[in-house]
Amino acid sequence: MTQADILERGGKFIPPLLAPALLRLENGFKNYLNDAQLQAQYKHSLHSFAGRPTPLTYAKNLSRIWGGEVFLKREDLLHGGAHKLNNALGQCIIAQSMGFSEIIAETGAGQHGVATAMAAAQLGLKARIFQGARDVERQRLNALRMNLFGATLIPVPDGAATLKEAVNAAMREWVGRCNEAAYCLGSIVGPHPYPSMVRYFQKIIGEECCEQIMTLTGSMPQTVVACVGGGSNAAGMFSGFVHLPNVELVACEAAGAASLTHGKMGLLHGMESLLLMTKERNIAETHSISAGLDYPGVGPWLAGLKLDGRLSSLSINDKECVLALEELACNEGILCALESAHALAGGKKILADKPGQKIVICVSGRGDKDLETLLKYKESAAQ
Repeated sequence: MTQADILERGGKFIPPLLAPALLRLENGFKNYLNDAQLQAQYKHSLHSFAGRPTPLTYAKNLSRIWGGEVFLKREDLLHGGAHKLNNALGQCIIAQSMGFSEIIAETGAGQHGVATAMAAAQLGLKARIFQGARDVERQRLNALRMNLFGATLIPVPDGAATLKEAVNAAMREWVGRCNEAAYCLGSIVGPHPYPSMVRYFQKIIGEECCEQIMTLTGSMPQTVVACVGGGSNAAGMFSGFVHLPNVELVACEAAGAASLTHGKMGLLHGMESLLLMTKERNIAETHSISAGLDYPGVGPWLAGLKLDGRLSSLSINDKECVLALEELACNEGILCALESAHALAGGKKILADKPGQKIVICVSGRGDKDLETLLKYKESAAQ
């Protein structure tokens, strides 16, 4: 048994009050897997509401400039502008089937919050979404979108006021209200069954991509690249290729939040995984220009792949991220999210070392939400 197999569930390190709620959720997920009607509802929503399948785009200009064959899996074209809706729809359908009428969620960059708000609105559910106060400020457009979709947004001022604090606050609320509200977790983190459940709903990214690259080119890529914070888009993308030993999997992290590269095994948010910690084994503060990667841990399945040697990681700094975003925009007419730009920068590095490769990069989201952050970055850099 591999480390990825052992760690996939991530454990269940929780207060006793949550044990019945998680068992109920696990049973709800099992019921979904055996209910053809619920699965048909989900697949219909993915097509008619979310807009799947998303295309695989050959980036001909970047391919010429970078010296390889670059293909982009376009999750930025999913309804709402990111891959997050794949999972939010699935979890909200399960919650509704379990009799819940209210959803609790956390969000970092705001994309999971937006996706949960959209899914809840479409299903007639209420949504309460927690977001770090710093992230609310740097992602004001997504905060506005959540409100427009009818969700209640709760800024969290604690600590660094980013994703870790949002998860803490959402879980605290869920502990007190687990009998009346369902928790829709946005990444492959947290206590079991969340890591497995989120990966299940995101694996459609890699499954589609695997078929699309064969249709377009007749062969598999040498390398598949995705950005990683908690890691839901990466887990979804890599799930389509992990069984192919000749396809390299590369996770691109923010240099200031590189838990795959520098993390040690520990416990956070009810899971066991690779975490960034101080010498005293406290959770370390992180930094990323992208709010969605500003998290001190990674999903346990990805941690297992890293420990097995099946997954490699690259650290991308803010400057490399912004340059890659600009290069994609100028040469391909695609404005990606800052999170996704880490994967672009990683792809560029890979082709610099191994020219001529065929690579597929997951563009996990679009960049409209990041324009204010980019403007501030450029103003600061010019001073």
